[in-house]
Amino acid sequence: MAQEKRESRKKAVIEVLNKARAMELQAIHQYMNQHYNLDDMDYGEMAAQVKLIAIDEMRHAEMFAERIKELGGEPTTEAAGKVLKGQAVEKVFAFDADLEDNTMAIYNKFVLTCRENGDSTSQKILEAIIDEEQAHFNYFDNVGEHIERLGAAYLAQKAGTSSATGLNTQGFVARKAAQ
Repeated sequence: MAQEKRESRKKAVIEVLNKARAMELQAIHQYMNQHYNLDDMDYGEMAAQVKLIAIDEMRHAEMFAERIKELGGEPTTEAAGKVLKGQAVEKVFAFDADLEDNTMAIYNKFVLTCRENGDSTSQKILEAIIDEEQAHFNYFDNVGEHIERLGAAYLAQKAGTSSATGLNTQGFVARKAAQ
């Protein structure tokens, strides 16, 4: 009976971790698509930041997969949804801020699932990732507000900037921590 209850608790945690992984996989695809498009539109600096955030999301997806495997589950390879393509630069950052805000709300519910099922390790992983999603939200929201307030003047300032992220790309959060 105790074994059955333990397996049931693990199954509940694996389920939310796989949902989180699917959300990360969607974010990776969305942000990489935006990175390519922003770079094509010659907004290199913004493209570089979105690429670094996508790399953070890759790390998150891997963290969830590793924990799922530790719990005896099989990590999903399916993204949670489709990529929205062809977004105007004026729409990208507000869209991404909403995506990150929604992710944090859902992950906070997943934290409760982990706590209710006695899995403090998965809970800590989610809490650490929520902190990084907050940093992503702050960046997207800030740029979105600049675009909304300053419009073409802000975008003109960003046009023609370099998209180089270097050979040793760490991701957005790691790069910010190193500065």
